[in-house]
Amino acid sequence: MTERALGRLERVDLREIWLSEATGFTPWLARPENMAVLSETLNIELELEAQERSVGPFRADLLCKDIGTDRWVLIENQLERTDHTHLGQLLTYASGLEAVTIVWIAARFTEEHRSTLDWLNKITDESFRFFGLEVELWRIGTSPAAPKFNVVSKPNEWSHSVATAARVIDDGELSERRQLQLRYWTAFNAKLETIGGPVSGRRKAQPRAWMGYPISRSSMSLNGVIVVGRRRLRAELYLRGPQAKRFFALLFEQKTDIERELGFGLDWQELPEGQDSRIAFSIDADPANESDWPRQHDWLATRLNEFHRVFSPRVRDLEPE
Repeated sequence: MTERALGRLERVDLREIWLSEATGFTPWLARPENMAVLSETLNIELELEAQERSVGPFRADLLCKDIGTDRWVLIENQLERTDHTHLGQLLTYASGLEAVTIVWIAARFTEEHRSTLDWLNKITDESFRFFGLEVELWRIGTSPAAPKFNVVSKPNEWSHSVATAARVIDDGELSERRQLQLRYWTAFNAKLETIGGPVSGRRKAQPRAWMGYPISRSSMSLNGVIVVGRRRLRAELYLRGPQAKRFFALLFEQKTDIERELGFGLDWQELPEGQDSRIAFSIDADPANESDWPRQHDWLATRLNEFHRVFSPRVRDLEPE
């Protein structure tokens, strides 16, 4: 058996590729293909909103949206070892936004700064999340340098779960209906993971009437909705924000093609009394009947994945102007 020659990984100095954060690394990271690498590392689907955006007295390197939750994601870059100045900026950013994920990327994290992020994740509630990432460059022989992100600090979901549970105990036990909702979505996410479609079940179940899943734009989501009192189950594309009505109108122009591709008609709800809009498909089903959950989950998982297949490319190509 012929032995194949293997290459040797060699570390590349960051400054060899990027001369500065502002003119080199940040514009490189803002490209869609590189944001995708960062999204995979964080397990967050990111959509770039702005570069060099003012937050308080400082300017954030990159401002993004988490498509899945519609929360802000603020990214601060350093091509050097972490320092107190950047830590202070991160805290300023957190104080200026009600709910935010902070991502601090640096060439190397000192132990004190890594432990500070761990501490911040421990003491803050779920409105704030802090990630620390070290960036490296590697090549084999004369190959192009390849980036690698290493997570050195991330939110401790277990600690957050414990803190949430403690608050629930303080505020009173979850109501029977909220317990039902939490069990329903936990089981449904397991169903999504089993079938393996584009709508992922790797999301934290919540004790509420709906669960949202990302679809191409931060201002939209695919939602599963249970209405216990009316015994209804709904799959929907939900559009929110100042462009919702315009996007709804653009999608409505494609109504015939969309419904033909889906194979069923939809309920087009412009919701004129408010800012948001909804495109939905519902059936009669009793979410409180746990013996019927397998049927309900199968129906909802199928509908949401069909919605994703048909709507995702259209949503991505929408131009509001």
